[in-house]
Amino acid sequence: MKFSPTSGAVKGLLATLAVTMAAAVHANDEAVKKGLEAFVGAAAVESVARTPYGGLYEVVLKSGELVYTDDKASFVIDGRIIDTRARKDVTQARMNQLSAIDFSSLPLAQAIKQVKGNGKRVIATFEDPNCGYCKRLGKELAQMEDVTIYTFLYPILSPDSTAKSNNIWCAKDKSKVWSEWIVNAKLPAAASCDTSAVEKNVALGQKLRISGTPTIFLADGSRIGGYLPAAELEKAMSAVAAK
Repeated sequence: MKFSPTSGAVKGLLATLAVTMAAAVHANDEAVKKGLEAFVGAAAVESVARTPYGGLYEVVLKSGELVYTDDKASFVIDGRIIDTRARKDVTQARMNQLSAIDFSSLPLAQAIKQVKGNGKRVIATFEDPNCGYCKRLGKELAQMEDVTIYTFLYPILSPDSTAKSNNIWCAKDKSKVWSEWIVNAKLPAAASCDTSAVEKNVALGQKLRISGTPTIFLADGSRIGGYLPAAELEKAMSAVAAK
């Protein structure tokens, strides 16, 4: 009996094979998850996926960390995969993908808005007023043109950070007071108002797994953890605009 590549029997066979293979892959993923969670002693695994590198499985933990193991979870590799042919840091690329957010979901009403020039380019930052690198970033941002900056006050360093954040948020001109403090070290005057936005920012930052400041989000949702000079930030923003 002869089958043509497009015959119903062949299509049915291929469909059955696809389902069988998918089930086998899922079973392997589940086995890896169970094995690793047994090692950790907690339900710590967010996802499991096989990689094209040496039979390794990528394991994303609920903490946001990424590790690798084999199909029996007999070891754990806490390190990077570098694709030598593509000359690409596969782990970093994957971490960038995992840490990206939906920019449109950010509650921008909880942020201080600064518009420079035409404001066409947009970024969001999470910053603690007592963060030294935030102050360095503030000086860099002051040099940039044609950008809208949404700054989420994210006081995580000390009670004084919370006090300063509340005073800045309650100022009549939030943008001016923030800039004067972060760039020129002019202490914000005491002020009082509803500061629930600052509290919500802290909860949001924890949800987004922001563990340090400054953290920058570009318009496509990609994350930059830490300070960047203006020139490098310009390049990153241009890369997003070119997509």
